[in-house]
Amino acid sequence: MTRSGDTTLTAPGGTVLSVVIGSRAYGLDTEESDVDRRGVFVTPTPMFWRLDKPPDHVEGPLPEQFSWEVERFCVLALEGNPSVLECLWSPLVELVTPVGERLLALRPAFLSAKAERAFAGSAERQFRRLGPQDPPRPGGDGRRWKMAMHMIRLLLGAVHLAGHGEPLIEVGAHRDRLLAVRRGETPWPEVLAWRARLLAELDERAGRALPARPDRAAVEEFLTDVRRWAL
Repeated sequence: MTRSGDTTLTAPGGTVLSVVIGSRAYGLDTEESDVDRRGVFVTPTPMFWRLDKPPDHVEGPLPEQFSWEVERFCVLALEGNPSVLECLWSPLVELVTPVGERLLALRPAFLSAKAERAFAGSAERQFRRLGPQDPPRPGGDGRRWKMAMHMIRLLLGAVHLAGHGEPLIEVGAHRDRLLAVRRGETPWPEVLAWRARLLAELDERAGRALPARPDRAAVEEFLTDVRRWAL
């Protein structure tokens, strides 16, 4: 965890955590890669007393920047949402306050077998969107090959989660193979074989490293304290 000295970062009001995700966090960035930022902000508690409730997320102000209000973030994390959990484990932390540090310290409370299923489910949805009966052509249709790369990356994350009890974000050890998939250089049968091996490994490890349910009580205690703090 680091505190960024980059004064170009612009964050929504009340931000307690801002991280970089996407290819730069995965170790898959190239010269064309954007900087994808995600964050968590806290809304002043009295704003929830109005009939018109405050937003549970905001976009911007920078390009490719998206932030969740802390309660919405916690709900998604308890469900094992891969995009949200990747924020908590991103190695690229640009801004963190004491509340954000407490949120990061709470990371294990969000994890459960739900997260394994969520990562595997996201990979399966990518696979279906690819249209496996009509595979992408070698070297062509870059969008579909990018989806194929992320399908494999999500499965790598699921396997690591099942075996080690936390998500795998930085996949630099697999960088060359994953980028070859993205460029359309890997034959489709090899991509399918890689997928099959990872699914078999996931079946073998499933349920070993994580509890059946997340620690909802610990998360609720944190959220209650945050609401008191934001009065």
